[in-house]
Amino acid sequence: MRDLLRAPAGGSFSLAEVDPGERHDVRRRTAANHLEDVTAELQELQERLWAEHRRAVLVVLQGMDTSGKDGTIEHVMGGLNPQGVRVQTFKAPTPEELRHDFLWRIRRAAPGPGLLGIFNRSHYEDVLIARVDRLAPDDVIEGRYAKINRFEADLAGRGVSLLKVMLHISFEEQRRRLVARLTDPDKRWKFEVGDIDKRAQWSDYQAAYDIALARCSTPEAPWYVVPADAKWYRNYAVSRLLLETLREMAPRYPRPRLNVPKLLRRLEPEAETAGAARTA
Repeated sequence: MRDLLRAPAGGSFSLAEVDPGERHDVRRRTAANHLEDVTAELQELQERLWAEHRRAVLVVLQGMDTSGKDGTIEHVMGGLNPQGVRVQTFKAPTPEELRHDFLWRIRRAAPGPGLLGIFNRSHYEDVLIARVDRLAPDDVIEGRYAKINRFEADLAGRGVSLLKVMLHISFEEQRRRLVARLTDPDKRWKFEVGDIDKRAQWSDYQAAYDIALARCSTPEAPWYVVPADAKWYRNYAVSRLLLETLREMAPRYPRPRLNVPKLLRRLEPEAETAGAARTA
């Protein structure tokens, strides 16, 4: 799956060449069965990662509004042990965060050893919305791509495997999802009027994504573009990407040096009874 969806490193890229409705001949029933089948393996790999406590995984989720970042977290990562998962959502920077470099708050949220971190939006907002809405001078934005690449290379060098996923939906699919939110009283809480305003900037955002994906898909931290018009295929593809990433890492349970026979003898009923009597 990684070979199929990986954006090329060091070259040009265009989202217009990727069909958001592509399913790569995967059937819906196959995808559903896959999610059921891999949950146990994902859980074991996560436990090994936690027990090993040396490396980490960082999943970066980006995409246009309604592309399914929250749904991906729920359906793909929902079966994992929450003790080993850290989800971070990045909103507009606070006054304190604005006093620092744009990566300051990102570094603070990077997952520690044994953890699976998930960024729901990320440092890429500083070359996406910042470019489209001109929130920073052009030369400042241009300099951020290299800074991002150095930051991600540093994470990789410290044992963090990055899985960067762009959830790619079509203009029409976004319209359908926004209409669904407006017409369902139980979903209106998700709707923001600004989402409609952003639709007027669709082409600008697509161009900004093209630049970010082309410049920041590196051997250490490649981008994967997941066709996301079909939610079930989106979940299937991301689960495959996560599974392949963890399989490649192959985390192992630690092997502590213990005198197992001696410890087992201490746990024998007679030994425990004698010990309790001496304590009394």
